[in-house]
Amino acid sequence: MPHGLNLTDPDLAFRSRRSPVCGTRHAAASSQPLATMAGLKVLDQGGSAADAAVAMAAVLAVVEPCSTGLGGDAFALYYEASTRKVHALNGSGRSPAALTPALLASRGVEGAIPALSPLAVTVPGACGAWSDLSQRFGRLGLGHCLEQAVELADKGFAIGPVTAALWRSGAENQLMPAGDPGDLMPGGRTPNAGEIITNPSLAGVLKRISMEGPAGFYDGEIAGVIARVVQAHGGVLAPDDLARHMEQNQSEGVWSESVSGALGDVLIHECPPNGQGLVALIALAILQEMDADLSSPEPTARDCHLMVEALRLGFADAHRHLADPRFMTMTSEELLAPKRIAELACLVDPEKCTDLPAGSPPGTSETVYFCVVDAKGNACSMVNSNYLGFGTGIVPPGLGFSLQNRGANFTLEAGHPNQAGPDKRPYHTIIPAMATRAHDGALLGPFGVMGGFMQPQGHVQVAVNLFCRGGGLDPQKALDLPRFCIPDGDPAAGVVLEDGMDIKITLGLAGTGHMLGTVSGIERSLFGRGQVILRDPESGCLAAGSDPRADGLALAR
Repeated sequence: MPHGLNLTDPDLAFRSRRSPVCGTRHAAASSQPLATMAGLKVLDQGGSAADAAVAMAAVLAVVEPCSTGLGGDAFALYYEASTRKVHALNGSGRSPAALTPALLASRGVEGAIPALSPLAVTVPGACGAWSDLSQRFGRLGLGHCLEQAVELADKGFAIGPVTAALWRSGAENQLMPAGDPGDLMPGGRTPNAGEIITNPSLAGVLKRISMEGPAGFYDGEIAGVIARVVQAHGGVLAPDDLARHMEQNQSEGVWSESVSGALGDVLIHECPPNGQGLVALIALAILQEMDADLSSPEPTARDCHLMVEALRLGFADAHRHLADPRFMTMTSEELLAPKRIAELACLVDPEKCTDLPAGSPPGTSETVYFCVVDAKGNACSMVNSNYLGFGTGIVPPGLGFSLQNRGANFTLEAGHPNQAGPDKRPYHTIIPAMATRAHDGALLGPFGVMGGFMQPQGHVQVAVNLFCRGGGLDPQKALDLPRFCIPDGDPAAGVVLEDGMDIKITLGLAGTGHMLGTVSGIERSLFGRGQVILRDPESGCLAAGSDPRADGLALAR
C-alpha cells in the first residue's frame, strides 16, 4: 500500500461474521484486543480472574479513554468457584459533601444536573474498585496487574476504527467544550484509526498507584489536582471528598451478595442498587410470570413486544425507587417480590403497547464491559465507565484522564430517594451480569452489554439468546443478533431497532402500537457492546464471544 494503512470505514456496517472462541483452561473478552491479551497474559502467569480483570480494566483505561478510565466508576460480580457464591463489588463514588439541594438551587440548577456541568463530577471510584478486587480475590498484587497498562501508556498503542470514531465524537461533545484536553488530544486533535499514540501522564499516575496503592490516588497530590480543576470549572469537589472515599468504603462496605432472578434453570445475577441491574431482573421476572415463550431460534415480533413492555415496567420502577441503598424506601427483595411481579405482569397487554409515565434520567453512555474465567473456574464480570464518553470532559492537568459525570443521574425532585445531596451515590447505569445453574450454583458464565440505559435491555436480550432461543445460542451468535433499544430507558419513549432487524418484527411492533426508529452504522453503539464467556459445568470447556459493534476480541486457551 504506497499511501500507508487506510483503516477508516465511514459506514461501519458491522457485516463480519465471527465464530465463538473455545478453550479448556481460561478465557477473556473485552472491547479492545490489547486488554483481552493483557488478561490472558496475567492468567498464563498464574493470576486469578480478579487479577486478569484488574489488568484488563487498566489497559482499557489507556487504550479506550473515550469510554473508561481512572476518572470513572466500576462495578463487578465475582464468582468464587470454591464456594459457588457470586459476590458483588460496588465501585461507585459519592457526591461532594458541598453538593446540597440549597447549593444547586442557588446556582439555578433545575430538574437535573446538566451532563457537562462540573457539579456532575462525583468521586471517581475505579481505582478503589481495582484495589478492592485485587485485595480480596487476587494472587499477584495490584502493581503487577498494572504493568501492561503502564507499558502501553509509555510506549504507545494503535487505535482501532470504532475507538477512533468514539474518541472523535467524545472530543467534540465533551473534551473541547470543557477546555484543555491534555494528553487525550495529542497534537490538538483526535487520533485516527491505525495511529500510534502514548499517554505518559496516565503512565505516571498508574506507576504511583502501583507503588502506593489507592492512597496514591485519593490522598495527596493527585487528589489535589483533581479537586482544583473541578473547582476551577465551578464545581465543588474537594480533596477531603476523595480522601474520605476509601474510609467510607471500609465503614460502609463495598462487597455484598448479588441479587438474582430465574430464567428457567438459570439464575441471572446482578449487582444490587445503586446500579440498575434490578431493571433486568424485574423484566425477566415479568416474562417468567407471563410464561412467555422465548424459545424461537430468532427473535419474533411477539417476544420483542413482551420484552419491551417488561423492560418499560422495569425502568418505571427503577426511576421511582433506585438510588443509594441508604436512601431507598424499598429493598431489592421487595421490588422482586412474587406478588409484586404478578401485579406488574398484569399490566402487560400481549397485543398492544400500553401507556406508561416518563421519568428517566437523561443521557446516553460509552462504557467498557469485560469478563474473564480462570483455570479454577472463578469468573469476573466487570464494567468500568466515565459515563458520557469522556464524562464531563474535564481533564486534570498532567494526569491523562477525564472526570466522570455520574451526578447527572441524580434528580432534583424533593424527597425522591435519588435526590441530589451530599455524600451520596447516584442512580447508576453500569451493571455486569453473571449466570449460574439454579439447582446447584455451578458457573455458566459472565456476560454483559455496556452502554448507559441500554445495559439492562442488553442483559435481557442476550440472556434470552443464550439460555432460551433454540435451546441456547452460542456466545457469538447471541451477541450478533440485532437488538432493540428504549432510548434513555424512558418508559414513555418509542423503540429503536437496529439495522438488520427482521422486517416481520418491525411490522409486528408497529402493529402493536410502538413508535419505531432504525439506527445503523456507528450509531449502532446505542445498542451496547457486549462480551460473553460460557463454561460447561461438566467438562469445563469455555466458549467466548465479543460484540461485533466494537473493536473487541475474545480469547481462550
